[in-house]
This record gives sequence, C-alpha cells and structure tokens, in this order.
Amino acid sequence: MMKSNSINRPVGPYGIMIALLIIVSWAVSIYWLLTWKLDYQNPFTYLAILLQMHLYTGLFITAHDAMHGSVAANKKVNDALGWLAAILFSFNFYFRLFPKHHEHHRFVATGDDPDYHESHQFWKWYWSFIKTYITFGQLILMGIAFQGLKIYFPVENLILYWMLPAILSTFQLFYFGTYLPHRGEHHNKHKSGTLPKNHLWAFLSCYFFGYHYEHHDSPGTPWWRLWKMK
Repeated sequence: MMKSNSINRPVGPYGIMIALLIIVSWAVSIYWLLTWKLDYQNPFTYLAILLQMHLYTGLFITAHDAMHGSVAANKKVNDALGWLAAILFSFNFYFRLFPKHHEHHRFVATGDDPDYHESHQFWKWYWSFIKTYITFGQLILMGIAFQGLKIYFPVENLILYWMLPAILSTFQLFYFGTYLPHRGEHHNKHKSGTLPKNHLWAFLSCYFFGYHYEHHDSPGTPWWRLWKMK
C-alpha cells in the first residue's frame, strides 16, 4: 500500500458527504429518467444521457478514491461506500478492482500494469482495458437486472439512461484517466502526463483525473481536492 502524508487523509466528514452526494444523485437521477416519458424532440433527452454518464463516472471515481482510503477515515465505512459505488456501476466488484488498481500504481506503464497496453493504439488499448475490468459474471448480473427492471420501466428508457451512459462512461474513464495520461513516453517518475490547468474542464472531463501526474504523485488525495495539487 502507498503511504500518504497528512494532506492526503480524508478531511472530516467531507469525503463521506461527497461520496453520498454522488451516489444519491445517481440514484435519484436514474429513477427519474427511467420513469420520464421520452420525447426525442426535447434536447433534454440527449443532455440527460451526458448527465447520467457523468454520474456513472462519479460512481467509479468514488470507488477509486475508496481504494486509496480517501473517502472515510473509518476503513469499514470507506470500503462500504466504495463497494456500493462499484456495484451500482454495472456490478463492478470493489475487492476485485482494488488489487488491480494498486498494481497500476506500483507498476505504472510497464508489462505488469493491468491498465497499460504497449501498442498505444486507442482501440486495442481500450479493448484490453475492458477485458481487464469486465467479467462474464458481471454480464450475467446485468442481464438478470435488465430482465427485472423492464417489468417496471420502459425498455427505451433502460437502454438510453441505464445502459448507454454506463458504456459511454467507460470511454470517458479510459480516455481521460488512462489513455491520454499514459500514452507516449513520459520522462518523469510517474510515467504520466497531465492536462493543462483548466479546473472547469478538468472536472467536466473526468473529475480532475486528467491531472494524472498529480494523482500518481499524491494518490491519497481525493478527487475533489486534486485540483489543489496542480
């Protein structure tokens, strides 16, 4: 495990509050969108897909922060929130993701890094990334959940607001959190690049994880404080 200095530790209740805000926002949003009467002429129909994609990304980022112990000072609470956030994102399993993510930090941009692909080609790398983190068991659980949910919600809504945003979120996470920061050669100790300083874009693109060198330099800093490390 990586050591963190005092700036990286959770600050009071804020980590828990922000994690719950993302989880509750996702839950309220998905319920409302699944019950909303679709209108393909309404621009909000498409804006809502992007909003839900961003909230899905927030779920994964919350689980990620929990893996670094930066959601809650209490380990059980920290892991419980990380587990919940991961499960809500297409039945990802927190304790399966945990060792792989720490291998990424330990062996960044090497053959032992599960997030890395030596080809540096987008689609090959993305496919490798997806195969690393999606399991057959997840697909079965998603199928069962879909069959159950379509009893209560319209299939169109399920596809547009439950399935599609989750898929798009994998591209958001991969592109801004893995591909851009680690493609090419980086002659620094973390073998990572970083976005130019623009905090609004950094948040909208991937919860500040485009500031990727900063994340590797201070892995215990929660996403909502990462901009301060820039």
